[in-house]
Amino acid sequence: MFNHFTGIGNLAADPESRFTASGTQVANFTVCCDSGYGDKKVTEFVRCVAWAKTAELAVSYLHKGSKVLIQGEMNTRKWTDNNGVDRYSTEITVRELRFLSPRGEGGQQQEPEPYPSNNGTGEDVPF
Repeated sequence: MFNHFTGIGNLAADPESRFTASGTQVANFTVCCDSGYGDKKVTEFVRCVAWAKTAELAVSYLHKGSKVLIQGEMNTRKWTDNNGVDRYSTEITVRELRFLSPRGEGGQQQEPEPYPSNNGTGEDVPF
């Protein structure tokens, strides 16, 4: 099976950050991705979650309006609300995050080079 999402868009709001009980940082943000053109243009609001170092970079350098490329896996979570109704949320677990906004745009902090994904061992992939 293959589960891979790639999207380019702008952040709808500043990332929100929290920490798990074990101290791992988690960042949630929404990216607005457009498709089509003219009267057929559609904007999708893609919910994203980033973990650990990727979350740290997102919180430090991304702001509302920042242009990014995100790559990762699509996941759907299910939960039951207080009224017993099943609810669903689809989000992208971000594996790679690239900053596409010009550096220092709008007086914001300078952004680092694009953060490379890793091979799960913590070592950077050489390509």
